[in-house]
Amino acid sequence: MHPRLLKTFLAVARNRSFTRTAEEVHLAQSSVSDQIQSLETELGAALFIRSRSGLELTAAGETLRRYAEEILTVADEARAAVEAAAGVAAGTVTIGALETVASMRLPQWLSTFQSGHPDINLRVKVAGSGDLLRKLEDGEIDIAFCFDKDGLDEGLAKRTISAEPLILIMPPQKEAAPKRGDLSTLASMSFVATEVGCVYRHLLDKAFDAVGMAAPKLAAEVGSIGTIARLVAAGTGVSLVPRLAVADALDRGEISEMPWPGPMRTASLVMIWRRRRIQPPTLKLLLATASDSFAPAKPADARPRHAVSSPL
Repeated sequence: MHPRLLKTFLAVARNRSFTRTAEEVHLAQSSVSDQIQSLETELGAALFIRSRSGLELTAAGETLRRYAEEILTVADEARAAVEAAAGVAAGTVTIGALETVASMRLPQWLSTFQSGHPDINLRVKVAGSGDLLRKLEDGEIDIAFCFDKDGLDEGLAKRTISAEPLILIMPPQKEAAPKRGDLSTLASMSFVATEVGCVYRHLLDKAFDAVGMAAPKLAAEVGSIGTIARLVAAGTGVSLVPRLAVADALDRGEISEMPWPGPMRTASLVMIWRRRRIQPPTLKLLLATASDSFAPAKPADARPRHAVSSPL
């Protein structure tokens, strides 16, 4: 079973479609079909059946899926072990990150890293937290940078690199800013939030739950932090977000900030990678420098230029 055929097989199992798989692996649909047929002939068993919702794995296909993942993982580890023994630190590392993390935290660090390791090629893919974890599990990326969320798969490892303050954002000079410690004021406010399942929505719901309050009233649900900032600036509602995610809008004076009116809340910025018996030297280097190079979170009591002032 050639690794190329196993990779195509896993892509079909994931996409449940020859057409979508062909687009993902940059092959003609007929080539994808031929590879699956070749694998089925070699194994003497059908691997997929067609259903109304797309291709489904047969019992034989489901058995192969588990072995294919293990075979490809061992092949990667063997390559990493040989590279480590030969002292090789060259290759490609594919990084996945939330859009705000990619734009605010990665550029300077990646530039410095590449200057010190010119033989390592870096690729960056931007996606939502759910997609990042899927890409990581499927081997599409080597490491993900996102905010922490409960329920991480046991095959993944993570390390916290900073604790980012959560802040309430509102239009500039909004008069109805809640006082520090005045949780009851939040009940009368309408919030702009991302959709359920997004890590930013998870942080909002978790913050309300931690102070024993029901979920907030929603003025709008949107798909990006950038849109949230613009809606808040226009007066649609307020929002609770990691300060990192809206730093540019704060600096431009488009929105104002207020600390969460209760026990200070933070969001853990983490890097996540797959557990392996032997890490590729390139990824091992990147993990080590990320741990050392990321700037610490801004102190919770620091007041930015456009913060709303309210009595304690």
